[in-house]
Amino acid sequence: MNQYSAKSKSYSQELSKINKKYNSISLLRLLYIILFLGSLYYYIQNSGIILTISAVLFFVGFIVLMRIHSKLLFEREINTALLEINENEISYLEKKTIPFENGLEFNDFHHPYAYDLDIFGEHSLFQNLNRTATFIGKKKLAEQLLTLSPNQEIIENQTAVKELSGKLDWRQNFLALAKVSQDSKASYEALMAWGKFPSVLLSKGAIVLSYVTPLLFLGVLVSYIFTFEAVLLSYLSYLFILNLLIVGKFYKRIQIEIANAEDIDKMISQYGLLLKKIEEESFHSQKLKDLQQKLTFKKENASVHLKTLSGLFSNMDTIGNLLTASLFNGTFLFNLHVLKKLLNWKKEHSEALEDWLDVIGEFEMLNSLANFAYNNTEFVYPTLNTEFKIDFSELSHPLLNAKTRVGNEVAFHPQSFMILTGSNMSGKSTFLRSLGINMVLSGMGSVVCANQANVHPLPVLVSMRLSDSLSDSESYFFAEIKRLKQIMDELEGNAAFVLLDEILRGTNSDDKRNGTIEVVKKVIAHKAIGAIATHDIEVCLTTNEYPDILTNKCFEVEIENDELHFDYKLRDGICRNKSATFLMKKMGVI
Repeated sequence: MNQYSAKSKSYSQELSKINKKYNSISLLRLLYIILFLGSLYYYIQNSGIILTISAVLFFVGFIVLMRIHSKLLFEREINTALLEINENEISYLEKKTIPFENGLEFNDFHHPYAYDLDIFGEHSLFQNLNRTATFIGKKKLAEQLLTLSPNQEIIENQTAVKELSGKLDWRQNFLALAKVSQDSKASYEALMAWGKFPSVLLSKGAIVLSYVTPLLFLGVLVSYIFTFEAVLLSYLSYLFILNLLIVGKFYKRIQIEIANAEDIDKMISQYGLLLKKIEEESFHSQKLKDLQQKLTFKKENASVHLKTLSGLFSNMDTIGNLLTASLFNGTFLFNLHVLKKLLNWKKEHSEALEDWLDVIGEFEMLNSLANFAYNNTEFVYPTLNTEFKIDFSELSHPLLNAKTRVGNEVAFHPQSFMILTGSNMSGKSTFLRSLGINMVLSGMGSVVCANQANVHPLPVLVSMRLSDSLSDSESYFFAEIKRLKQIMDELEGNAAFVLLDEILRGTNSDDKRNGTIEVVKKVIAHKAIGAIATHDIEVCLTTNEYPDILTNKCFEVEIENDELHFDYKLRDGICRNKSATFLMKKMGVI
């Protein structure tokens, strides 16, 4: 918190200085253009070498001030973004708001755990982790949250996240550049569509023509300057019209290449700056060095190639300005030459374009995990094993308030499956979500909310919170049966971490109890690790049949001074105390 506050104050002061310079330069720029126009006016009236020199100097000064103005504008945007980044972190850590995108568009109700564990949406894991500002960054983070990585990749991610967590300034500057880019799904997909759209290079005849007619025009123009023959003006006009006709023949191809590419040159330029930021940084972890290595293509950095592409799209924009397009194309077929270079660029580089942008997404995803680790120094990186052992010390939910959350000791060996009992509000569902969320974090290379963790990363399968699917005309009960079927199918031949919360609520008590027992037996027959929460004490008796696999755990509630007291501590055994009758009597329900 102190670090963010100090940075916020520093960037606020820097932004104030930049704004003063920016306003001064704006005034000077206006003054110079007025003086330039004044000098030009008096030169027309009176002539004189001094007025000529003054006009030239004022115009040159105006151009210099324009460059300074553009540089200050960019600095102001970056500092504004940096100030916002730090103020957002302060607001987030003070629990005032979560000022980050929630990723709801990535939610998948058919995913084994996305909906049940609140991976996306308001106050979700994604929203708390998310420190991305590009579409590909958000997409990569969402994909990482929904996918279990191989152990080696998890270890590489952990090492990369550790390194990036210590690079606060670099991470924030990278995020600021991404924010300034104002990237969107539409702009990203437009660029990807352009890169994958099959284009044919210009024919040799068209290339020869692109040089011949402009050279003829230049030759005739030079001849006219030296001879002032009037007939040459007619030839120039014919050649001018001929060049326009040639460009007109290729106009449709030009339009196809730049379709849906409005302002794409600025977007590509910003992508280039992000890649340059990666290229210029020194990294030590293998994952980051490998990502950095992907940015070297044909002995040049990717940022250089994107700068060229940005310039080509920017030049191609002139086709939309009738006056400029007519002048440039009528004289030397400007847009035809740009089209030729654009097609050549695509042929030479399009295969690597998606990979380069993927690197940006990977860094934004890793930066998000690094920020999570930086903000939660008490969290740990889990040790990985391949022995189906899962242990957490002081396990809790990472999104709960650090001052009030309660940690628990959890070990899934020697018994591998837990039957969990406890009254309503005692903490069963929160505990199950804590297990699920921390297993997801473990599987992506993040820190987890525990003092110590030893994990065999496994696919997470959950049935905790389903909803009626009105669009599919199916009830909650049928949706739950489908989810259980999905879990059983996933368990065929694959080990997994399974979490079930009070299943089969849509049937009578006997059917529910018997069904739950059979589900437990089938789950453990598939060697699944995990837990099931239930209110049926008879289900707990199943541990007598499978004492080496099943264990009973519970959350108890105490009545102290005529009030319910929950300590949210996990205990051995079956829950004995009941709170429903007491609570209904206390509230006058019964």
